[in-house]
Amino acid sequence: MRVAADGEARTTAPARGVPGRPLARHRLGPGFWIPLVWTTMVVVLAATANLLPLRSPIETDFSVISNWPDATWWFGTDQLGRDIFSRAVFGARISLIVGLLAPALGLGVGISLGLAAGYFRGRAESVIVAAMDAIMAFPGILVVLAVTAYVGANTAVLILLLGFLTTPAFMRVARANTLVFAEREFVLAARAMGATHARVLTFEILPNVIIPMLTYALLVVSRIIVIEGVLSFLGLSVPPPQPTWGNMIAEGQADLATLPYIAFIPSGLMFLTVLSINLIGERLRARTDFRGSAL
Repeated sequence: MRVAADGEARTTAPARGVPGRPLARHRLGPGFWIPLVWTTMVVVLAATANLLPLRSPIETDFSVISNWPDATWWFGTDQLGRDIFSRAVFGARISLIVGLLAPALGLGVGISLGLAAGYFRGRAESVIVAAMDAIMAFPGILVVLAVTAYVGANTAVLILLLGFLTTPAFMRVARANTLVFAEREFVLAARAMGATHARVLTFEILPNVIIPMLTYALLVVSRIIVIEGVLSFLGLSVPPPQPTWGNMIAEGQADLATLPYIAFIPSGLMFLTVLSINLIGERLRARTDFRGSAL
């Protein structure tokens, strides 16, 4: 309310950004929904690939070698006459399996260690932080190269390795958030009422820590998809002829001058998927970060 020059009281419109009104940066908008539609479409196609009327991704047809994209071959065919659309759909499976399971493994271990370090502090925190620092000191790509060279390249090994290497980052985020909530009033009240440490961690701190952890996990997923693509390109993921986006790019690099679509199509699919996951994670991070939003 304001007072006009004539003394009459008049009501003014509420200021933008006041408590109770969602800030512009908290609205999801097209920058969230369009990437979500793309990511959902990729996941559904990859999950239902065996049910779709697609050619086998490893079936060769020498009558249609290096056929450019057209109405029959949506993404064209490669140097062996294999359907690139089918290979792209089946190849998305490996990228998504590794991209989801490796961060899930790192998240599960990292959040457990982070909760323990941030809540108990003292010697437990020192040991956990030192161990995570030691893991982060290893050059990750060299660890993957060494292990896969020794035990062979397969999806399970890759998931375990990448999950192990992502654990320190998740632990740091979980520990930082635990430190914020460990001395809050509702936690102190639960302790005063006789709640055990396990109950406090599970029912008081974890629900407040898990949301920012999940939004951060989305950003890690996009990074893991890129890393898996790089390893596939180097021949350190699933061996051919099983398609992955990375080895599809590798197969097309020799013919970039004459058949650029063979490498550009899987590259574009990986780019759009990683970008979409990043945008979704960033929008959710802004949506769930209410610090200072009501000041």
